[in-house]
Amino acid sequence: MTSQTLLLTLSGTDRPGVTKTLFATLAKHPVTVIDIEQLVVRGRLVLSALVEVDTGAADKDELVSLLRHDIRATAAALDMDVTTVPGAVEDNERRRARVHVTILGAPLRPDAVSRIAEEIANRGGNIDRIRRIASYPVTAVVFEGSGAELHDLRRALVAAAAEVGVDIAVQESGLDRRGQHLVVIDVDSTLIRNEIIDLIAEHAGVGAQVAEITAQTMAGHLDFTTALRARVGLLKGLPVGVLDEVRASLELTPGARTLCRTLNTLGYRVCLVSGGFTEVIKPLADELGIDDVRANHLGVRDGYLTGEVVGMIVDRQGKRAALEELAEKYEIPMRRTIAIGDGANDVAMLEAAGLGVSFNGKAAAREAADAALSVPYLDSVLYLLGITREDIEGADARAGVVTPTPPSVLH
Repeated sequence: MTSQTLLLTLSGTDRPGVTKTLFATLAKHPVTVIDIEQLVVRGRLVLSALVEVDTGAADKDELVSLLRHDIRATAAALDMDVTTVPGAVEDNERRRARVHVTILGAPLRPDAVSRIAEEIANRGGNIDRIRRIASYPVTAVVFEGSGAELHDLRRALVAAAAEVGVDIAVQESGLDRRGQHLVVIDVDSTLIRNEIIDLIAEHAGVGAQVAEITAQTMAGHLDFTTALRARVGLLKGLPVGVLDEVRASLELTPGARTLCRTLNTLGYRVCLVSGGFTEVIKPLADELGIDDVRANHLGVRDGYLTGEVVGMIVDRQGKRAALEELAEKYEIPMRRTIAIGDGANDVAMLEAAGLGVSFNGKAAAREAADAALSVPYLDSVLYLLGITREDIEGADARAGVVTPTPPSVLH
C-alpha cells in the first residue's frame, strides 16, 4: 500500500454548513483526516483540510483525480474558491520550536507589522498564524510562529518594537500558557498612579523633604532601605487617621480594576508586592479581590506614627523573595508567575518571574523585563497572557459587570 496527502483549501463567504458540506464530500472517499484549520476574517472563510488517501498503486492516481473533481464540484455548489495541492510532510522539529509574539499598538501601523515580520524572517522564523485579540483600548495581535530561537528573537524584536513605536512580548508556546498562574503587581505608579509615601508626606507638611530624599535615591546616592527609613522618619507624630485620607485619594491606573477583576474571574492568583505601606494598601486590595499583600508596615503608638518601619523592609530583594514565597504558598511553579512593575526596585522580581512585565517603566525595569508596555492601560497586560478582549467581556458577563460599548473604530 502507498499513501498520498492532499491539502484542500476552500475560501469564500462564510455561512453555516460549509464545513459539513466539505467533509460530507470527503466521506465518500477512502481518506483519513490528518489536520484541519479554519479562519474567518470579516465574514470571509478560509477552511483547509489535510487528508491522506490510502490506495493500491494501480488506482491511486484515478482516486486522487476523482477526489479533486468532487471537491471542485462541491466548491462550485458553495460558490467558493478551492485549491488542492500535495500535502507537505509535517515538520515536527519546527512545531516544537514555537513562539507567541504579541504586538500592541495605539494605533497599530503597517510599518510596525512589516518590521516585526522582517525580524522574524531574518532569524529563520516562520509566521504560522496571525490573529487579533483586541481592538480597544489598544490593537493587539498575536503572531504564532516557529523555527526561531526564542532569546535571540526576543532581543531583536524588543529593539525593533522600540524603533517603530509598539509594545511587544515574545514567549515560548507550550503547556505553561495554560493552568493556574500567579500574578504579582507592584503598587506605586503601577496599580495606582500615586506614590503613597509622597501623599502621606504632603499631609505631614514634609513633601519637599521627602521629594529631596527620593531624588537622591533615584540618583544612586542612597539605597532604598536607607531612603525609606529617612522618609518615614519625617512622618513621626502624624495622626494615624490621616492614612484614611490618603487611602481616599488613591487613583487607580486606567485598566487596573479590569485587570484584577478579569484575573480573579478566570481563576488566577493575584497579589500585591509593594515598597509602600500595608496600612494604606490593604483596604484597596480587599476592594479589588486581591489574594495577598506583601508591603512595609508603619509603626503606630497611641494613634500616631512613630516614624519607624516595623519588621522586614520590602526592598528590591524583598520583592523577589515575596514572589517566590507566594508561588510556594499557592503551589504555582515559578515559570507560571507574572510580575508587573515600573522601577529599579522591581528589577529582581521581574527577572525571577516566568514573565516580567515593565509597565511604563524606567530604564532599569525595561531592560530586566521580558515585555515592556508603554500604553497607559494596565489591563493591556491581559493580552500578553493570551487573554482576548472577548475573554474579558465574557468574564465581565459572568461577574455581572456591564462592559462599556467599544468606540467605533475601523479595525
